[in-house]
Amino acid sequence: MASGFPPQKQETQPGIQHVMEPTPEFSSSNYKPSNKLHGKVALVTGGDSGIGKAVCHCYALEGASVAFTYVKGREDKDADETLRLLHEVKTREAKEPIMIATDLGFEENCKRVVEEVVNSFGRIDVLVNCAAEQHEVSIEDIDEARLERVFRTNIFSQFFLVNYRYALKHMKEGSSIINTTSVVAYAGHSSLLEYTATKGAIVSFTRGLALQLAPKGIRVNGVAPGPVWTPLITASFSEEAIKQFGSETPMKRAAQPVEVAPSYVFLACNHCSSYYTGQILHPNGGLIVNA
Repeated sequence: MASGFPPQKQETQPGIQHVMEPTPEFSSSNYKPSNKLHGKVALVTGGDSGIGKAVCHCYALEGASVAFTYVKGREDKDADETLRLLHEVKTREAKEPIMIATDLGFEENCKRVVEEVVNSFGRIDVLVNCAAEQHEVSIEDIDEARLERVFRTNIFSQFFLVNYRYALKHMKEGSSIINTTSVVAYAGHSSLLEYTATKGAIVSFTRGLALQLAPKGIRVNGVAPGPVWTPLITASFSEEAIKQFGSETPMKRAAQPVEVAPSYVFLACNHCSSYYTGQILHPNGGLIVNA
């Protein structure tokens, strides 16, 4: 795989996957499912595209009943395509996948998402927090409204969804929560100050929540990807940055979403990761973060 991508830029967030060149890879013929999530119910936020789509695909292949969220009016086409894909690959025993349009930055919306999943599937076994936004910004240009917006999307939503009144009420011993942080939480990023701060908060949230929920037998872990080719990139970076995207890693390239998704399968699968909680996996192309 070569580093860098053709110059392109989307002016509005969230980014759109179906217009990207090349289209991010969410599947691989080398991935061999083995019923790791048979009978499980999974909720994946931001599952219409990028890493979230690849996670949904792997979970469906592994036997899970899958629900995912997306942003209505912006991500409809990507969401429709992902739902069609999940219908095609779901196992016979799994229930029909569902997609839920919402803005996760507000508590009432997160409550409604959980209610829709529970009404359809009866419970939640795996919660994957993947939805995020980022903007390149200088410290002097940060304003209160957008700062709050980024924190609402990236970290407030995780607090709201996990809340004891919502998702946790429908999770039991053996359930798993997987939060998406980033390599920038450890290495920093000079132009993604808001995003970097939220990703650092997610690491601490994951560790603290893992300690709180360990007595209940619910595991809480995270994934900190390095550069990954997703709509988030084309909606936030300049064309020149996109041409070089991923070249800073020892592997000299960005990952495709399908290369990151197996980390989420591992953490969701009890017989693979039953002794993991409060931990962060680092699929980042060889960047050393000492964490």
